[in-house]
Amino acid sequence: MKRDTRSILLLLGGCLAGIALLAGGCGDDRSPVEPASDGPQTAAFHQGRVLDVLHEDVRNAMTIQMAHTPDLMARPGIVGTAVGVDEAGNVAVKVYLENEESMVDLPMELDGLSVVPVVTGRIVARKGGGMGMGSGTNPRAPQTAPIKLGTSGGWRYDLANGYCCSGTLGGLVENGSGTQFVLSNYHVLYADIVNGGNGRVAEPGDPVIQPGLIDIGCNANNAINVATLVNGGGSLPGANVDAGIAEVIPGQVDATGAILDIGTLSSATAGAYIGQDLKKMGRTTGLSRGTVDGLNATVSIGYENECAGGSAFSETFTGQIVVTNARCKFLDGGDSGSLAVEDVTTDPRAVGLLYAGSIICNKNSVAVANPIDDVLNYFGGGMHMVGN
Repeated sequence: MKRDTRSILLLLGGCLAGIALLAGGCGDDRSPVEPASDGPQTAAFHQGRVLDVLHEDVRNAMTIQMAHTPDLMARPGIVGTAVGVDEAGNVAVKVYLENEESMVDLPMELDGLSVVPVVTGRIVARKGGGMGMGSGTNPRAPQTAPIKLGTSGGWRYDLANGYCCSGTLGGLVENGSGTQFVLSNYHVLYADIVNGGNGRVAEPGDPVIQPGLIDIGCNANNAINVATLVNGGGSLPGANVDAGIAEVIPGQVDATGAILDIGTLSSATAGAYIGQDLKKMGRTTGLSRGTVDGLNATVSIGYENECAGGSAFSETFTGQIVVTNARCKFLDGGDSGSLAVEDVTTDPRAVGLLYAGSIICNKNSVAVANPIDDVLNYFGGGMHMVGN
């Protein structure tokens, strides 16, 4: 295969950006995922109450954050803002930065509220091909139907310009008529919106496979079809969630919605709060844990309109959940589409749909999730989690 300079750069970026070359994959020398939250533990309670979006101090901080966010986001190198806590556990405005230089002239307080700068690097959609994984079930392995979720998967034709891509089939949802759908991200299932490198776009009726192409040598014949794309099944561009659903092919997905190494969920959902412990099962890092670091986040997320080699664009989301992700141990390329759920043993409630994270892996890396109720409400029709 002929490789020009740009192709070589894409290959080198494959472990970060989530792309696999048709002729081979990429390695990863990160250590196994530790079963503990990354980053400093934040105060889950304040004045005897959890710090959620209904807490008076959080709501006051949200008002200040939202008032200043347009000016902050207009500055070069600022990729997001959120409400979190400072080192003393006081409610504060967090400002996420692309690099150290972006901190120049950043105010240290806003309307009396302290500002906590965090150098996260750019935040991008995390479909792809990182190879690091902790202990437990291998989410990249082929399964026999009916499959459990939290597994490698994606659009059957997700390859372009010599590369293929994959994400995570995160969970199972059901509408008011009892039809079940696999839940993942728009950019995992529906993101190919130009003819480009593979001469086609994602369309209703196209199969969704397990495992994803990146884990089967980019050859879809080595996977099984588990669901099909549907009209209105993808949210972007333009929506405030990055979500995609695909209708289950009868008998191909565990009807209980069981997730590898997590099990069944509750059919109820939970709101996020600062300091909340979460876990997820994803294609790349497997079962991993993080802590809610920010609420009501406004974040700019980088995308491409094909698996690789397509045009880059960005989307700005509001009202998002930010989760600690030090050294990309909670979420890495290929984990997009995972469900973030409560870190409890039995029937955890879903909290968010993970879709993006820092492109660099350092102690300040973060992951971003859509609040799960925003995702379910987007699809309407009585959509709810399948669970107990």
